[in-house]
Amino acid sequence: MVQTDASSLIPILVTLTLSLITRNVVIGLFMGVLSGVFMLTTINPIAAFGIMVSDYLVPQLTNSYNAGVIVLLIFIGGFVALMEKSGGGHAFASKVTHKINTSSRGQISAWLGGIGIFFSDLGTPLIVGPIFRPLFDKLKLSRQKLAFIIDSTSSPVAILIPFIGWGVYIMSLMQKEFSALGSDISDWDAFIRAIPYQFYAILAIAIVPLVALKKLDFGPMAQAEIDAQQGKSCGHSNAELISFTHQNAQASFVWMPLLVMAFILILMLAPLGFPFEKVSGSIFRAALSSAYFFAAITLILLMARYKVRKLNDGINVYLKGMGNMVQVAIILILAWTLSTVGKQLGAADYIAQQAQAGFPYWLVPAVAFLLSAIISFATGSSWGTFAIMMPLVIPTAFAIDAPLYVCIGAVLSGGLFGDHCSPISETTILSSTGSGCDQFEHFRTQLPYAVLNGAIALISFVFAGLYQHNIIFLFALLLQVIVLILLSQNQKGRALSITTQTE
Repeated sequence: MVQTDASSLIPILVTLTLSLITRNVVIGLFMGVLSGVFMLTTINPIAAFGIMVSDYLVPQLTNSYNAGVIVLLIFIGGFVALMEKSGGGHAFASKVTHKINTSSRGQISAWLGGIGIFFSDLGTPLIVGPIFRPLFDKLKLSRQKLAFIIDSTSSPVAILIPFIGWGVYIMSLMQKEFSALGSDISDWDAFIRAIPYQFYAILAIAIVPLVALKKLDFGPMAQAEIDAQQGKSCGHSNAELISFTHQNAQASFVWMPLLVMAFILILMLAPLGFPFEKVSGSIFRAALSSAYFFAAITLILLMARYKVRKLNDGINVYLKGMGNMVQVAIILILAWTLSTVGKQLGAADYIAQQAQAGFPYWLVPAVAFLLSAIISFATGSSWGTFAIMMPLVIPTAFAIDAPLYVCIGAVLSGGLFGDHCSPISETTILSSTGSGCDQFEHFRTQLPYAVLNGAIALISFVFAGLYQHNIIFLFALLLQVIVLILLSQNQKGRALSITTQTE
């Protein structure tokens, strides 16, 4: 029986509380689902657990859409593992380090390298970082700056691409809500239309060339750059991870599989009119799964051909990478289940009723951004944040006619912003590790840039909530340039004042 009182929020509160306390979203989601099943069925823990498995978890696996998403994620996991363990990323990035003899070129090259290795947000730091460390040292650029550049081109790039793990995961969360609401909006269309409203990701990517070309450093990063010019090094990570390299690895290990992937997608989807005509989600996921599979086969054969890895070794890496997606699949299944339980309890209806009672529709994106940022900062997990926030924000947007795609962009931006600011985030840790920089130094020097972008994103979501125009990101970029110039001028003015007083 559906309730429409505050008690319907108990599973969500349990999820949030335990996720924050344990810093583990899986624990939070699991206990949130279990508490909801208690409320819907029985307080007998053994009986409730059995019902949770048979009536709630298993149906998520037998749903054709959900099963297709999990299969696709497994194929993506295998391909990403091959890419990371082929040495191709190292060879590819090495190509761009020639003829780089200025600090601006060095920073832009690292930025382009991070964008080029878009297929793995966690792999990017360990591929790009070790390549550019010696170059940054040679050019007297700080390791903190390298960590900042890598962090700005890992998750922020990955979250904008619909056909890799990030996009597939996010679209699966959205589709669950659209189906429950009886909407015919496709997950693909929603993702694409939300891209212009992913203000934080756009700002995080755009800030790097601005800082590099115009030397607009400020805060602790400005001092880190001065120290690097004077030969002072930051505290290096004691556990520098080196990405896999091999003397026979080729740059073609990166572009050839991606070329095969594009060819397979065109071969399977172009006859159906894609991208100009809508293609069903099941066909699209089947095409993507096929593309990733044949791209993986191509890479396994290339590694064997150049004697980087034996055929059997390549297959083992592929299978292990598939297994690495188990935790992602668990999060998804629990998130889908929590959404189902919440709707049966009436959580979405209750939130919508409260919002309709006087909450202005145009503030929903800004509030969604702030809540997502807080959860992500505390847990260090943007993916877990998306799983918690999408079932709350999408129904609310439908109920009070808030701008849907702006709200989706706000959840994604907030999750990414909190993740960037969090010292316990995986990408924060790996970016500092790959750059050979102390973790706290990376956190300390990146935080002002992240907060700047987050503040601009928040302002932009207020405007987007009011006007719902997809070119508001241009306003965000213009505001970023103006504020950066003002901050860097202030930094230079203070440095000049200190120099004058010293003399």
